[in-house]
Amino acid sequence: MDLASVIGLVLCGVLVVFGIINSGGSIAALGNFFDFPSVLITIGGSFSCMLASYQMADFVGGLKSIKLIFKTPTINTPQMIQKIIELSNVARKEGLLSLEEAASDLEDDFLKKGILLIVDGTDPELVRAIMETELVSVEGRHKAKIGFWDGLGAMGPAWGMIGTLIGLVNMLQAMDDPSSLGPNMAVALITTLYGSLLANWLCAPVSSKLKENNGQEVMLKEIMIEGLLSIQAGENPRVIEEKLKSFLAPQDRAAQGDGEGGGEADG
Repeated sequence: MDLASVIGLVLCGVLVVFGIINSGGSIAALGNFFDFPSVLITIGGSFSCMLASYQMADFVGGLKSIKLIFKTPTINTPQMIQKIIELSNVARKEGLLSLEEAASDLEDDFLKKGILLIVDGTDPELVRAIMETELVSVEGRHKAKIGFWDGLGAMGPAWGMIGTLIGLVNMLQAMDDPSSLGPNMAVALITTLYGSLLANWLCAPVSSKLKENNGQEVMLKEIMIEGLLSIQAGENPRVIEEKLKSFLAPQDRAAQGDGEGGGEADG
């Protein structure tokens, strides 16, 4: 489980509750910040608009994608580079056909698919085209989920403002009763609060985490593509290693260099 997501979201809620209680003087102040009609207008309106914007399956899929931010990504780029170097050493010593046996032990379907294409003697340009097409497809699915949360984040403040306008109209209609102005104004402002919380407490963090995870996975698959094509081209494992290390941050390149790397390149 990704503790950063859990801790971050929980802390946001704790800080909001603490601010309400601290400024209100007691825990009873929390009751001032709950208004059921405002919840219906802001939260209900936002989700209803998203439902109208998507097909049912895509809407449900977008909602379910929130689970992804609580999963720790199993992405280890240095380890993947090391694996590709090992495969390049195998191919250099025993030939490309020997990679078919190595592919059976791989857990990553994307890498396995690329190796099998190479073993089948597929033209390098076609290998790149097939792998990049699949990468674009994966990224497209990720962006659809990200777009769902970006859209919901935009709906929240908009429907909060709609609720505020409704509350202001009701307040103006009751101008002849001064005692109702304060409560009506409070209700009007609560909808804006709900919209801001939906956008900034939930949607923005979910979208940001999904974007981060997408970026890491796309980079990993790009490394696989470059590594496999380099193996197919018969490049020296040391050269392949240096090429793939260019994807890493400088501090990670040093750590990668401490491994075995392409030590068997000259065999």
